[in-house]
Amino acid sequence: MLLEKTTRMNFLFDFYQALLTEKQRSYMDLYYLNDLSLGEIAEQYDISRQAVYDNIRRTEAMLEEYEEKLQLFGKFRKRREAVDALAADIGRGGADAGDLIRRLHELKEFD
Repeated sequence: MLLEKTTRMNFLFDFYQALLTEKQRSYMDLYYLNDLSLGEIAEQYDISRQAVYDNIRRTEAMLEEYEEKLQLFGKFRKRREAVDALAADIGRGGADAGDLIRRLHELKEFD
């Protein structure tokens, strides 16, 4: 569960980091990408561990709200699944042209 949350936050951060403040980006980068503890981040910024925790939790909530409204990560996952299915069809060699064209049309719908 923790790994799933971390992976999700990393993806959401990738998609929406431009919408965050510099401080929010920095805390999320240090916590999720560089794997620093709350205490290490607090020490680096000379603030309390609780302040770092609160900022990260608020930022996570913001990222989830952005995703709820914009669906960039959801669309990315669906596109990736469609590409994987298309690659599998091509790799099997048994897919007919109609199936391949249908998969390509599915990909176009995500734009």
